[in-house]
Amino acid sequence: MIDGAQLLGYLRRETGAPGLGLAEPPAPVTGGFDTRIYTFHLVGAPPALSGPLILRVLAAQTDPRRALREQAIQNALAAQGYPAPRAPLASADRAALGAGFLIMERRPGRPLLQHRGLGMAGVLVRAQRRLHGVDAEAVRQAVETAVPGGAEAHTVEGLLAQAEARTVRSALLGLVPALGWLRANRPTLEGPPVVCHGDFHPQNILVEGRREVTGVLDWPNVLFAERACDVAATRVILRYAPVGVAGVPRHLRWLVRAARAVLVRRFMAGHRRAQPLDRDALRYYEALAGMRGMVRVAENRTEADAGSGATLSMLDASSFGERLARRFAALTGIAPRLPKVKESKVP
Repeated sequence: MIDGAQLLGYLRRETGAPGLGLAEPPAPVTGGFDTRIYTFHLVGAPPALSGPLILRVLAAQTDPRRALREQAIQNALAAQGYPAPRAPLASADRAALGAGFLIMERRPGRPLLQHRGLGMAGVLVRAQRRLHGVDAEAVRQAVETAVPGGAEAHTVEGLLAQAEARTVRSALLGLVPALGWLRANRPTLEGPPVVCHGDFHPQNILVEGRREVTGVLDWPNVLFAERACDVAATRVILRYAPVGVAGVPRHLRWLVRAARAVLVRRFMAGHRRAQPLDRDALRYYEALAGMRGMVRVAENRTEADAGSGATLSMLDASSFGERLARRFAALTGIAPRLPKVKESKVP
């Protein structure tokens, strides 16, 4: 749990409002694989902090400057009218709450996955194409201003460098040939890059009413790349993410499993109708998205197996990583190898 007194002390210092108070203790919110999320209200707050708020706390080992990059991305998008939550405050000072964190507005609406009959694929395509139409350079400059040199982390080159560093650090030898393929086969970028969300799926899209998108959440995986990169990442999530670990209510899981293939076809068809997608680029970026998932799974399994006492998350203990590895092999001819799951580490 978060220490409400520490949070309040930080907020009073930042706002210069000694009379600021919490209407109730911060309440945990489900979601976020590598963050802790809380909702809270303030009393006596300035206008920017007067509504329902979300506190997103990074993992202690995560670079705390990520919070500043996320804040910059969200605010730059919101300034252009895109429904990313505005984040009035963010901190890279671990002394405040033990890790980097940001405080943002709580957007109205429910996850798209909970709305039946809305034409989910169409909502996803329109919201994603709207994102690809914003001024990407303005967003990139905002990140660079917040964290000098920070925009490099949000490029394909930066993503590959991070994956390689993590692979070396955790000795993930079974992924080395696959990373070599990604290095050797990068497509040439055609035209200026767009903002790619990187984790664009129905649980991160909030909807109110019939089709109004009121919020797009979870921005740490942004890349400045071609739009095929984002489309391919969503395709991977829709096809391979286990339904049971995506926050889907149990009574809806059968519906999601049955509709998955149809959703993927409609999603891809919607994008292709709007604008052609290069097959080779899609193939590469689908492999890249798979690698991002495999590095995470392999890293966490290796850590759990090293006697750290850690228990794997449901996602890392599931067949998700193996499904990504099989798809990577089908796309590239290179078969990645992942650490096995030990029964004692399964949650």
